[in-house]
Amino acid sequence: MSLKQLDSTSFEEIIYDNAEPCLVVFSRKNCHVCKEVVPMLEELQPKYEGKFGFYSVDVEEQKNLSQRFSLRGVPSIVFFNEGELQGKVAGQVEEETVEEKIAEVLGE
Repeated sequence: MSLKQLDSTSFEEIIYDNAEPCLVVFSRKNCHVCKEVVPMLEELQPKYEGKFGFYSVDVEEQKNLSQRFSLRGVPSIVFFNEGELQGKVAGQVEEETVEEKIAEVLGE
């Protein structure tokens, strides 16, 4: 299951209007680490169906979004809840780290 791609409009809608608890992975098509992290997130996604959203932003297509969060590199996973930034992790990240952060965001 691939992650839903966001652009500026859908990003605003999901993060701020819906205030959905979610993560957004900022990545690039030709990034080697992204090619490992994104599939790992795609595998995790069904486990959180209906309670935590998984989204993706291509930093080359949506430069304004990545600049907004002062991201230094890709992949960067940014966590949100109630329209608030809840933290971010970057680089080669383990599944366990992502799950811990999701639990933290959801207050579990």
